[in-house]
Amino acid sequence: MAPAMGMKRPAAATATQTVTLPAPDARVAVREAVRVAVQEAEAQAPTLPRAAPAVAVDGFLCVEEVDGRKWSYVVEGGAAPGKAGRVSGRRGGTAKPLGGTVKAVPLQSPLPPVEEIMSFIRSYVVPEGFPDSVTPSYVPYMSWRALKHFFGGAMGVFTTRTLLNSLGVAQSRATSGAVAINWILKDGAGRVGKMLFARQGKKFDYDLKQLRFSGDLLMELGAGIELATAAFPQLFLPMACMANVVKNVAAVTSTSTRTPIYKAYAKGENIGDVTAKGESVGNIADLLGTGLSILISKRNPSLVTSFAFLSCGYLLSSYHEVRSVVLNTLNRARFTVAVDSFIKTGHVPSLKEGNSQETIFNPPWQHQPVAIGSRFGDAFQEPASFVAIRPLFEDERYIVTYNPTKDKVYALLKDQAKPDDIVKAAFHAHVLLHFINASHANLNARKRMSSSGSYQYGNSNPLNMDFIPHIAESCKIVTSSYGVFKKKAREQGWIMSESLLNPGRARLCGIIPQ
Repeated sequence: MAPAMGMKRPAAATATQTVTLPAPDARVAVREAVRVAVQEAEAQAPTLPRAAPAVAVDGFLCVEEVDGRKWSYVVEGGAAPGKAGRVSGRRGGTAKPLGGTVKAVPLQSPLPPVEEIMSFIRSYVVPEGFPDSVTPSYVPYMSWRALKHFFGGAMGVFTTRTLLNSLGVAQSRATSGAVAINWILKDGAGRVGKMLFARQGKKFDYDLKQLRFSGDLLMELGAGIELATAAFPQLFLPMACMANVVKNVAAVTSTSTRTPIYKAYAKGENIGDVTAKGESVGNIADLLGTGLSILISKRNPSLVTSFAFLSCGYLLSSYHEVRSVVLNTLNRARFTVAVDSFIKTGHVPSLKEGNSQETIFNPPWQHQPVAIGSRFGDAFQEPASFVAIRPLFEDERYIVTYNPTKDKVYALLKDQAKPDDIVKAAFHAHVLLHFINASHANLNARKRMSSSGSYQYGNSNPLNMDFIPHIAESCKIVTSSYGVFKKKAREQGWIMSESLLNPGRARLCGIIPQ
């Protein structure tokens, strides 16, 4: 764990401050501290002049490493070194350095095309972090498994053709071969879809509820496409291929999330027994549903009505199935629930409460307000913001900032970051997000209360630097409350792991200290 952090103020104040949170009054103290700090930051932000930040030495900001490749971030088009005093006035008394943009310079030549292709292939066929993330016996096991499936796939062509002939699909040898090939193409497309979706990797471990429900949605989509082939028989092959791709993607999510879910219910070394019995229950229910469907289909019911009714029942059951799973690990969704509850009430929810409040369905287009382990260029708009914020995190192995143009809080990780530092960075990011949300709520309230309706906060194009007071105050709260949060989470039975938070792979290195 990183050492306890002393708060450092840029330029105007350098005194170290530490806020102590009494354990018995943690609930009231955290809530009141956040509320008071937000009000103080709101009062300071529009009026306090911002000190001109020092220009980075020789225009250098930091070095970033992602998967072994490094980029140097430098200042481009700003004031020359040694001329840090040039600022231009802004509305509200703030100041901004003239010019200056962030430029990423790669520190190595681009990968050869062959290495790019191999890296792309590895992302589909080996787990993340390979070979360190698996045992040595993984390679021979997967090699023999691949060979087994090779022979199985080859045999499938002959068995499918024989079955179609036995059903009397066609007497002509050429015709039966063509039908078999079309059928194999349909199944092959499904396997390709299954392989492509396997690149989701660790998401099957930390977002298994979300992926499980999304997989069931895809399963129903695939079923709908299959039924649509009756209306467009001339498009049978492309539509059947599409349906098989979708359904095989759903199958990947089901098989990949099945074991972790059963593991949550197993006590002791009985995971195999729990899995076998769970699959048996599923097969029995499947057979009963098949029998009922056969009886109903003899009455020739409306295809659309039947599909709509059965799909609604399937998805409703799937939602409650996933919702009933109680996991003791804090992924991003449950971590957000736990931190929000801690900030607002001072207590961490129990396992049942946290799981019940977790968001199960997250559309891909939904805005994610927090990013952990992000790239430097995504987090900072201008060099001056990084230079001004950096002193606040000298004693931490991460940097947290807010980018108003993207309306997102970013937690950048340093190369020395340990697992606890990553968890702390995520906690800090959510605390800062609470400050930002409170700031926006206060701003909207002021606008509504303003008789003219023309109240403006600072300027219409805010920068990272406009939120430095919020970042500084959030550092105080995190310094005093992070230990309390961890203790309360452990008392409730939660397990915190940085891998479950899915941090990005970017790391900052070579940062010049102030």
